[in-house]
Amino acid sequence: MSTSVESLREPVQVNNGGRKPRILLAATGSVAAIKFGNLCSCFADWADVRAVATQAALHFIDRTSFTKDLILYTDEDEWSTWSKIGDTVLHIELRRWADIMVIAPLSANTLGKIAGGLCDNLLTSIIRAWDYEKPIFVAPAMNTFMWTNPFTERHLMLIDELGITLIPPVSKRLACGDSGTGAMAEPSLIFSTVRLFLESQPISGTT
Repeated sequence: MSTSVESLREPVQVNNGGRKPRILLAATGSVAAIKFGNLCSCFADWADVRAVATQAALHFIDRTSFTKDLILYTDEDEWSTWSKIGDTVLHIELRRWADIMVIAPLSANTLGKIAGGLCDNLLTSIIRAWDYEKPIFVAPAMNTFMWTNPFTERHLMLIDELGITLIPPVSKRLACGDSGTGAMAEPSLIFSTVRLFLESQPISGTT
């Protein structure tokens, strides 16, 4: 399900003197993306949610698990509404709209792209344009051998310098059959971590 970029500029709905936080949830190409619908549901009652999925993530995502009003953006939407100079660009509009981004699962591949500043799809273009005064949380998911690879440590150090907050993976039996650290944190834990953070730092005004 996609929507017009213009909907990102609709008037803010006010509740109890203020609007709901705007949460941009993103999924990348990991088996843990099968939990993305559950993650979106965790946030749906508390926040205004938009979702982004990479092409690889779509292989694992069950769109029937989404609430009917959830808007999911993919790479196909990036330039579909742009035809001339002055038209809105989706990755810029999503960057403006969101108060916070949560990438769960974050694959080893997308972690490397973020650390290197690459922007070859909708999600990484949003991150490249991101205002790092606004929080980003990431919940990695990958095989244990990938998690313990020296490149992963280097990449985590680089994104930490940007102020990106890590929600560490957990140890369990992985999709490949191996046991070890690398499984994505549970959606409920990701939600509670983000909510506690935001409620301790109320959003002021609108973006």
